[in-house]
Amino acid sequence: MVEIVAERFTYAVILVLMMVGLYAVIATGNLVKRMVGLSIFQTSVFLLYIATAKVFGGGPAIFDYDDLTYGTIPEDAIYANPLPHVLILTAIVVGVATLAMGLALVVRIREVYGTIEDDELSEIDHDDELKKGV
Repeated sequence: MVEIVAERFTYAVILVLMMVGLYAVIATGNLVKRMVGLSIFQTSVFLLYIATAKVFGGGPAIFDYDDLTYGTIPEDAIYANPLPHVLILTAIVVGVATLAMGLALVVRIREVYGTIEDDELSEIDHDDELKKGV
């Protein structure tokens, strides 16, 4: 039983991070806290992809020239697939840019409305619609 838990500990940590991020997005009305929650959730997805891409006993996909015979890969060689790691690296860059854009929007919302709380923003918009007669 202990071995099973130890083998799946990484997935338990990933699941906890996912739930913390999802809770932060749903439970709070503060826009900055929502952005942080989205970032935590996104990090947990990155960890999930990286954890599933791990090949035990496998090495990096770099072939030694001496091991190659007429352009063939040795049959007993075990190599890890580098594609998930490359995709996650790209996703991290996109995630950082998206987070920066979201935080810039939060700053602009704060300048215009004077608050970043979702309930207060809805109330201000509702009052503006009543004033306009919409």
